[in-house]
Amino acid sequence: MTGLPETITACLFDLDGVLTGTAILHREAWKRTFDEFLRARDGAGFAEFTDHDYAAFVDGRPRADGVREFLRSRGIVLPEGEPDDPVDAPTVNGVGNRKNELVLKIIDERGVNPYPGSVRYLEAAKAAGLRIAVVTSSANGAKVLDGADLSKYVEARIDGIVIRERHLRGKPAPDSFLAGAEALGVEPAHAAVFEDAQSGVQAGKAGGFGYVVGVNRADQADALKAHGADIVVDDLADLLEDR
Repeated sequence: MTGLPETITACLFDLDGVLTGTAILHREAWKRTFDEFLRARDGAGFAEFTDHDYAAFVDGRPRADGVREFLRSRGIVLPEGEPDDPVDAPTVNGVGNRKNELVLKIIDERGVNPYPGSVRYLEAAKAAGLRIAVVTSSANGAKVLDGADLSKYVEARIDGIVIRERHLRGKPAPDSFLAGAEALGVEPAHAAVFEDAQSGVQAGKAGGFGYVVGVNRADQADALKAHGADIVVDDLADLLEDR
């Protein structure tokens, strides 16, 4: 009753934009962070951070990778710095920490809201006996899951903290999803990946997962299909047969 092939026994969900509406908060925090950085650096030549920039260089990637990829697209190279760099440090980690401080503030101010259709789908997946893991590049996975009251559905969590500790490659590499499947004790061929980011869909395809579901939250259905989605839906509830 979950709209998945019968061979699928586990679901690996991205978090922001798939289960919760926090993707828009991340996009806002990235835009404010990068626009402030670019305005201070380029002055009158300032060109803003766009939705295209977010989708192409940042969305779904670990924080430092997003900083590095976007700045590289503008011909800017910063020193890496250290993970605990202060938010005003002119380093990859400093810019990333600035964004993280901002998004945590936004989350605290506005709260975390799960998509109703995603909650229905999690309930259906659990009732069907499917194993459930969350795989997110965000280091704030536990905070968001708890804030949205979704932790009760999740058996395993691979987040930005785990990715850093295990030295996993971030999306679009499949490492984090492979770690999620391993945590549930299932083969990738028997697991479905649910992603709203092009980089995440690409990771699911690259990992040889049995089914890749693209969640079209940002009007990019064609791009999700092009990056490897087997099916694209506007909401997870669209997969439920009885709706």
